[in-house]
Amino acid sequence: MRALIVVDVQNDFCPGGALAVAGGDEIVAQINNRMADFDAVILTQDWHPAGHSSFASSHKADVFSSIEMPYGPQVLWPDHCVQGSFGAAFHKDLATDRADLILRKGYRPGIDSYSAFFENDRSTATGLEGYLKTRGVRDVTFVGLATDYCVAYSALDAARLGFAVSVDTALCRAIDMGGSLDQARRDMVAAKVSLL
Repeated sequence: MRALIVVDVQNDFCPGGALAVAGGDEIVAQINNRMADFDAVILTQDWHPAGHSSFASSHKADVFSSIEMPYGPQVLWPDHCVQGSFGAAFHKDLATDRADLILRKGYRPGIDSYSAFFENDRSTATGLEGYLKTRGVRDVTFVGLATDYCVAYSALDAARLGFAVSVDTALCRAIDMGGSLDQARRDMVAAKVSLL
């Protein structure tokens, strides 16, 4: 079985949002079109409590600066995807009714979660691996936002867990901060993730 995993196509990551990714809204219609090609569709949703530890405002620090957390380095982001907010909602044109599962991540106050599979400590599981494996899914394709963070982290973890993994780069958009997109591409290629 094959699954399409649609990563964080939410208002705050689209133009006008708190952490907007350039062109983030341009991929929505094409993502909807691809859903019919897969046996299962999973949507991930960044879902932070107010005052989350990944927010620059929680540390009175500059946005996009970095601090050391117990689980490693953490980029400090603008407040975004706060639970129940308009920014955390899916883009209005995303076909959410096609989803077999909506997986919320980043809801633990003290740890961020880029990957759909693990928190940023790389060991606290979200439960997605078990869901996919019990459904018989062995092949996963990622689309969504942002290529160089949540998409790449998810793809790398999926490869590490033994899934056949591809990323449809035409249906992703990147933040591309300080060479992060090139690094993410190199990491994915090294992990044998197919970049489509």
